[in-house]
Amino acid sequence: MVSAILEQREIILDALKSITRGDWKVLVIDEFTKKIIDNVVKEDDILNENIANIERIEERREMNPDMDAIYLLSPQPHIVDCLLADFERRRYRKSYLVWTALLDPQLRRRLDVSKQVQEQMAGFETLSIDYFPRESHLITFRDPWSFPILYHPACNDLVLGHMQTLSQKITGICVSLGEYPKVRHLANFVQEELDAYANFNRNWPPPSTRPQGILVITDRSMDIMAPLIHEFTYQAMAHDLLPIKEGDKVLYKTVVNEGTAQEEEKDMEIGEKDKIWVNNRHSHMKDTIEKLMGDFQKFIDDNPNFTNSEDATSLNAIKDMLAGLPQFQEMKEAYSLHLSMAQECMNIFQNRKLPDVASVEQSLATGLDEDYRKPKNLADQVVRLLDDESIGPADRLRLIMLYIIYRDGMIQEDIRRLLAHAALPPQNAEAITNFDLIGAHTTKATLKDARPPTQPLFPKKTAPTAQNEEYALSRFEPMVKLMLEDISKGILDQITFPYIRPPIDNSEELAAQQQTSLRSAKPTWARNRVSAAESRQRVIVFMAGGATYSESRACYEVSKTTGKDVFLATSHMVTPALYVRQVSDLSEDRRRLDLPIDRPKPKAPEHLFIRNDPRPTALPSDPRSRPGGGAMGLPAGPGRLGQSRSPGPPATPQKSPGYNNPAPNPYDKPQPQPPTSGLAAMNMNSALGKPIPPPSGTNGSALVKGKLEKKGKHKDESGEKEKKKRGFFGSKK
Repeated sequence: MVSAILEQREIILDALKSITRGDWKVLVIDEFTKKIIDNVVKEDDILNENIANIERIEERREMNPDMDAIYLLSPQPHIVDCLLADFERRRYRKSYLVWTALLDPQLRRRLDVSKQVQEQMAGFETLSIDYFPRESHLITFRDPWSFPILYHPACNDLVLGHMQTLSQKITGICVSLGEYPKVRHLANFVQEELDAYANFNRNWPPPSTRPQGILVITDRSMDIMAPLIHEFTYQAMAHDLLPIKEGDKVLYKTVVNEGTAQEEEKDMEIGEKDKIWVNNRHSHMKDTIEKLMGDFQKFIDDNPNFTNSEDATSLNAIKDMLAGLPQFQEMKEAYSLHLSMAQECMNIFQNRKLPDVASVEQSLATGLDEDYRKPKNLADQVVRLLDDESIGPADRLRLIMLYIIYRDGMIQEDIRRLLAHAALPPQNAEAITNFDLIGAHTTKATLKDARPPTQPLFPKKTAPTAQNEEYALSRFEPMVKLMLEDISKGILDQITFPYIRPPIDNSEELAAQQQTSLRSAKPTWARNRVSAAESRQRVIVFMAGGATYSESRACYEVSKTTGKDVFLATSHMVTPALYVRQVSDLSEDRRRLDLPIDRPKPKAPEHLFIRNDPRPTALPSDPRSRPGGGAMGLPAGPGRLGQSRSPGPPATPQKSPGYNNPAPNPYDKPQPQPPTSGLAAMNMNSALGKPIPPPSGTNGSALVKGKLEKKGKHKDESGEKEKKKRGFFGSKK
């Protein structure tokens, strides 16, 4: 099965392999690029591609003028400053520039007009890897600030630029997956980026036996209830109830080797390498516990020497048995982790009376009771739960939010009464009314203020009574799942989810029924040999403003039942606690949000602009005894073998213009205008700022604002050009 993790890993390693070609080179990365690489590639795998060393461009490094370097960098202004400082110093012999995403035209221009860059640059390439695959079919941008930018009233001036950034990242995902999809809903920007990439890269998308993919762009306002509901599948429940740390890795602190002399607390990683997690994360907690106990009992049966005759009939019994298995440390730690997590989830489930809370939540979210009829006496049930001391403040607030959304709004006085009854602070009323900013109706002017009922995106499902109580608490299905089911049937409403460009066949029904490819380039005799996985249609859903773990689960479930590969991409993963906090922050002063764009702009470290070369020693009187044998006995510089050069030290590297006086935030001033022809020809080192002719060695066409830029090509030592590997999409600013 296709995996976004493996696809990105292959792109990175292939790019390195195409440049090294068996020759040793240094890899130079930055802080952000390191996170992308570490997420999918092991350091040993990189070193195995003839990489002699991995260095950080922001850190102090030794000069290495006898070795070529590959720069794999993120296209940020301060990183370009670091890069130019390296070129000024001639830190390496030749340099291959590889970018994780499209370089801004003005930043590219700074490279194009630099004589040092043109002399030392051996290649220029842009990869489309500016994203973080979290699971095989789940991709995030690790950008929780996307939510306030999209929905906070004080951030309206940031939305346009943010949408362009999102469009380039989404296009990068499509490029990595080899998909030029049909685009639906909220996606004009993305369609433009995809078209620009396809126009510039005539060999994309690659030949495939798959039907053309589908890309659906939607946002958090599509389903404002999903993040509030208690979900009882393993992954969603664990992220809701347990103190799981989210960062570059997902970690949970647990006790290993419990009851032994080696007992210790340890941060355990939860991810794709953990097969127990992968196999159980989308299962209902009841099924997860049964499977954990069953799998462990099978291990005990297969290894009777490691335990007594006691059966693994409880979680505690299994944990005791694990303490006696020192020979299976890795297996012990994995089972200890998940048994501890499952046990803690069930303890919270009982102590906080979540069965009672969830029963009411399901009726509020679905509009139907457990018998799939219109619920009765919901107000009384909500008030009764708010009176229960076992139910904590966070669960009470979530319940009130769900009730008000279900009611399509209440008068302000009733909202205050509910909060007072729940012993919650009155300022929570503002958090509740903030839901209006993402599409809800939370308030009414008077009791008689009646609105026409809001029509649901998808019709309510009617089904017989759930067979048991556990699954009755999981009746709610996210809107994403209902949308994907309609896509698979070819009946997704084209008014609510319009195509940005109507497909030529004009028949989604035909696409759903006919699994043959419309763009196959393989001969007929080869088609029978293609695996089923390779011919599965791919559906990419992008959820702006954050996605829930229940929505991620839904994508996997639809993949399994429809024979399609469904990928969920989003800015960040949303837990109920984070969602409530982010909605609450929509009424905060923007200055308190700590948006990255409002922070001081990062700068290249000062040490990159300070010469630290050793002082030149006195020259011997006999020119013939001087090393190098060049004019005046000085060693020939990089790229100048046998040529004479001045004995004076090279000029100190210069920072970019305005470096110490950064401009105000871009949203406080008009957009900068494209440079004139005179300014475009200027170089930082040109005398008195006079225009100089463009360097003759510039690869590709210069980038003019609003136009596509040609990607540079790798050059070998003799100057021959190699075939370009990857391009990048243009940006309409």
